[in-house]
Amino acid sequence: MELPHHRKSRLRAIVSGSVGNLVEWYDWYAYTAFSLYFAPVFFPGKDATAELLNTAGVFAVGFLMRPIGGWLFGSLADRKGRKFAMTLSVLLMSFGSLVIALTPSYNSIGIAAPVLLLTARLLQGLSVGGEYGTAATYLSEMAGTGRRGFYSSFQYVTLIGGQLIAVGIQLLLQNILSTAEMQNWGWRIPFFIGAVLSLIAFYLRRTMEETQAFEQEKKADKLKRGSLKELFQHPRAIATVVGLTLGGTIAFYTYTTYMQKFLVNTVHLTKAQSTQLSFVSLLIYAALQPLFGLLSDRIGRRPLLIGFGILGTVCTVPILTTLSTTTDLFAVFLLMMCALVIVSGYTSINAVVKAELFPAKIRALGVGFPYSVTVALFGGTAEYLALWFKGKGNETGYYWYTSGCVFISLLVYVFMKETKKTSLLERGA
Repeated sequence: MELPHHRKSRLRAIVSGSVGNLVEWYDWYAYTAFSLYFAPVFFPGKDATAELLNTAGVFAVGFLMRPIGGWLFGSLADRKGRKFAMTLSVLLMSFGSLVIALTPSYNSIGIAAPVLLLTARLLQGLSVGGEYGTAATYLSEMAGTGRRGFYSSFQYVTLIGGQLIAVGIQLLLQNILSTAEMQNWGWRIPFFIGAVLSLIAFYLRRTMEETQAFEQEKKADKLKRGSLKELFQHPRAIATVVGLTLGGTIAFYTYTTYMQKFLVNTVHLTKAQSTQLSFVSLLIYAALQPLFGLLSDRIGRRPLLIGFGILGTVCTVPILTTLSTTTDLFAVFLLMMCALVIVSGYTSINAVVKAELFPAKIRALGVGFPYSVTVALFGGTAEYLALWFKGKGNETGYYWYTSGCVFISLLVYVFMKETKKTSLLERGA
C-alpha cells in the first residue's frame, strides 16, 4: 500500500505537471479560438473563408515544427530530465504568445505582420511539440501502478482545459466588447494573458520533482538515452504510435478546434452561439477523461481504442452530415457530445498507451517524436483540409476522409497487444 506522504508527493507532482500542460495548450488554442477575429488583421480580404484559410494555413505550418519539438524536447527529457524539458518548453510558449500579442496589423507594417505571426506560431509549434511527449511521460511515470490510465488521463483534461480557458475568455470578451473592438484590439488580450500564465507555469515546473524512472536511468549509457538511433531499435512501437494516433488526432481536431468554425461557416450559427456550445461541450468532455481512464485501468486499453475505432468509422459521416443541416441548438449540442464521447475512447488513454510501449531511456522521445510527426501530417492539416473541401464545394469529402483515417487506426487497435499487460512502465524499464 502506498504511504500517505508518497501519495501526497505524487499528487503534487501530477498537479504541477498538469497545470503547466494546461497553460501550454491554452496558449496553443487561443490562436484558433480567436482567429475568427484576427484573420482580417493579418490577411485582409473580402472572402471570410479565404481569410480563415490563411489563418488555418499558419495553424498548419505551426504543426510542422512539432516533430522538431518532439525530437528536441524528447531527447532533452531523456538525457537531462523530464523536469528540465518541460520547464524550457513552457518558457518558449510564453515568448510566442507575447510576439502574437504585440504584432501590429497588416495595414500598419504590411507583409511583416503575417511573417511575425508565422514566426511566433513556429515557436509555439516547437514548444507544444515537445510538451506532449514530455508531459505524457512525466504523468505516466508519476502515476501509481494500477492507476496509470486514471492519472495520465489528466493530460487531456488539462489539454481540453486549455481550450476551455481560451473559449471562456472569448465568451467573456464577447459580452464586454463589441465585435468591432474584438477585431481591432480585443483579440490581443488572450495572448497577453497566455504570456503571463506561461511564466507562472514556468515557476511551478521549476519546483517539480523528477521522476524515479529517469533518476534510475541516469546511470545508463548517455549515448543511448534519448537518441534517434536507440529509438529506431523499437520499430513496432513506433509504428503503433503512428497508427493509433492517425485517426484519433484527426477526429480530435475536427470535433474540437475546427468545430467552432464549422458551426459558424457551415451550420450558420452566430459566433456567440458557436462559442457557448463549444464551451459547454468541452467542459463535459474534459470531465469524461478520468472516467474513461479509470475504466481502462479495469478492463484494459484496447477495448476503449477499438470502441473509438468502430464508432468513429461508422458515425463520423452521419454526425457531420446531420450537423450541417441542423438548426435546433439542442440537437447540435447532442450531436457534438456524441462525437466527443466517441473520441474519449482515444484521448483519455492515448498518452499512457504510448508511454507503456517504450523503455525509460527513450520514452519521452518515443512518445513525442512519432506522435508529433503524425499530428503534423494529419491533425495539423485537418482544419485546412476541411476548409479546402468546403471551398471546392465538396464538404462531405472531408467527412469521408476523417472516417477513413479512423478506420486505418481501428486496424491497428485490433492487431496491437494490450499495453496494460505488456507495459514497460510496470516493469520499471
